Amino acid sequence: MAELNSVRVLEVCNVAPQPSSPAGSATPPPEALPLTLFDLPWLRFAPVQRLFFYEISNSFDTAILVSKLKASLSVALQQFLPLAGNLKWPQDSPKPILSYVQGDAVSLTIAESDADFHHLSSRSNFVEAKEYHSLVPQLTTSHEKAAAVAFQVTIFSNGNGFSIGTSMHHAILDGKSSTMFVKSWAHICKHLGDDPSGSALPDQLKPFFDRRVVQDPAGLEPIFLNQLQNLDGPNNKSLMVTQFKSPPPDAVRGIFVITRPEIEAMKQWVSTKMAEMIKNEKQSDRPHLSTFSVTCAYTWVCLLKAEEKQTDKPVMMGFTLDCRPRFDPPIPANYFGNCIAGRAIVAERKGLLGEDGLTVAVNEISEAIKSADSDRILKGAETLVPVLYPAMRSEERVMGVAGSPRFGIYDTDFGWGRPSKVEVVSIEETGAMSLAESRDGIAGDFEVGLVLEKHHMQAFASLFAKGLQDL
Repeated sequence: MAELNSVRVLEVCNVAPQPSSPAGSATPPPEALPLTLFDLPWLRFAPVQRLFFYEISNSFDTAILVSKLKASLSVALQQFLPLAGNLKWPQDSPKPILSYVQGDAVSLTIAESDADFHHLSSRSNFVEAKEYHSLVPQLTTSHEKAAAVAFQVTIFSNGNGFSIGTSMHHAILDGKSSTMFVKSWAHICKHLGDDPSGSALPDQLKPFFDRRVVQDPAGLEPIFLNQLQNLDGPNNKSLMVTQFKSPPPDAVRGIFVITRPEIEAMKQWVSTKMAEMIKNEKQSDRPHLSTFSVTCAYTWVCLLKAEEKQTDKPVMMGFTLDCRPRFDPPIPANYFGNCIAGRAIVAERKGLLGEDGLTVAVNEISEAIKSADSDRILKGAETLVPVLYPAMRSEERVMGVAGSPRFGIYDTDFGWGRPSKVEVVSIEETGAMSLAESRDGIAGDFEVGLVLEKHHMQAFASLFAKGLQDL
């Protein structure tokens, strides 16, 4: 056994896809998937790590729990076969390929922790960021090869519950695809034994692998490939993750809830402000006020105020948009892989910190979303790699957005109920905010997650709560 803080690693096993039935009528998944223009920009980006906490009774059988999770993972991988393989960029290949060969398997770590489950899974208190480090697996990556996914199941010895940590390569899955896989694994685990085949999935969880639906009329692929090969020296086909900035040692995690009435109040306040600005000719039109735009804008402004940086440097915010429904014809909703486009906003700090800061932020975000119709969704995409990686390495914070309430992440039920908490652990490295629906299941409520220095988190919490009360 290895000691990792309060975590004891009991077993590191390789879970292979369950062999397909020869009599099966379904088309088998492909064994190789070349990366597309949507995947390539994320080739050397940090893996996306999530942590799911499940509270269960003291009477649960650990051996049965682990056995079911292993067996169902094997069945799920049968239907998501490329995930059991590795990402490679052969010298004779123009671009990287995700490929599975017989014998490939996914790393699954089984561990035990004597940490306080309720402390780690509570939404009401701050958790030191480092307390989650030993609960998520590392993704095996070298210059020549990178694993697609890795998982860790940690049983809390106090008998209150367990966690599932996931690490996923961003060049292989976007948020929608990664959620689809974990939900598929959960669905199979929950119904293991009920279904004779052990692998029946609802249509929305069946992956669509045909990459011919992704067109590249602007010739972005060769642009991205050239940029990636020159990211750290010429003709570099390394798959190593680029080093981003390290979080401060006293960083803490916090989750904040915005209710639907609070969101509606924000929309009303911003709408009134915009009407005044149009009347005073400070603005020409009124943008669409979405829940996403006001939530991100409010969090961004509160964060800038909490960090109190004495500088006039412009600030940047970036987020991604799902391209699947935005093309004509639309790409299937269950398309497997990345299918997202980035949007970056650069705004004056002074304007965001001023009296109309929330309105300014909402307007910037809304304008960026407005440019995401099918004809313009990829406009300017050729700048993504040269902007993204230097920004992530810079000491200046770039406010990104990870996750989406549309993923329904709290519906991930492995048979032991809904998760009591879900965290995007990797925002610690990327500096992003996480977004999810409320774990309480109240329609229209959002969870916002952040990792900040402790004194900044305390300031943010105060500003966040007071601002909502004032609205």
